[in-house]
Amino acid sequence: MPQVFHPSTNTLSRVSIFGAVFFIAATLWGLAAINRSSYVTWAGVAREQPVPFSHRHHAGQLGIDCRYCHTAVETSAFAGLPATKTCMNCHSQIWADSPMLEPVRASFRTDQSIAWIRVHDLPDFVYFNHSIHVQKGIGCVSCHGRVDRMNLTWQDSSLQMEWCLECHRNPERHLRPREQVFSMEWAPETDQVTLGRQLLTTYDIDVAHLTNCSTCHR
Repeated sequence: MPQVFHPSTNTLSRVSIFGAVFFIAATLWGLAAINRSSYVTWAGVAREQPVPFSHRHHAGQLGIDCRYCHTAVETSAFAGLPATKTCMNCHSQIWADSPMLEPVRASFRTDQSIAWIRVHDLPDFVYFNHSIHVQKGIGCVSCHGRVDRMNLTWQDSSLQMEWCLECHRNPERHLRPREQVFSMEWAPETDQVTLGRQLLTTYDIDVAHLTNCSTCHR
């Protein structure tokens, strides 16, 4: 029986098969890279706000403690946003006539909240509790980055599941003494992992529980 296909067809077939495999692999890699990029996660992208509040000025230069504005962070799942009255405690006397702060004064006069743009926004199917992280020695910096260096605030990390699990599987890399949770500049005097393993026992942290699905998905 005469040969139907030219011998070169075998080569073309092999190239097509292997090419398809590499194309699919490259496509999956590209999609994964896009999913982790700031285009999707918004990590590293400063958010414009109704009032250009600067954490660098307030928390960094003035040294205002996180808890002055985020009053519920130690006792509640939500850190809380400051009431306009909190802003006016200072700005009724400092920069009291600044045009930039007119939205703050208008909010105080009308009792209407400022429409802040949320920076850290987890999906609705994720349960996150600020207070338990604070009580277990997780510093603000671990999740929010050096906000004391941010003019307009941005999301420092991806906040994706793989990022959360990296910490939940190896919490000793992030644990610190409770009195240092709100410090932006704290650094361990000894090796972080050694200190973290000691604090795992002190805080009674069960790593198996941290990686249980129901811990974050309820």
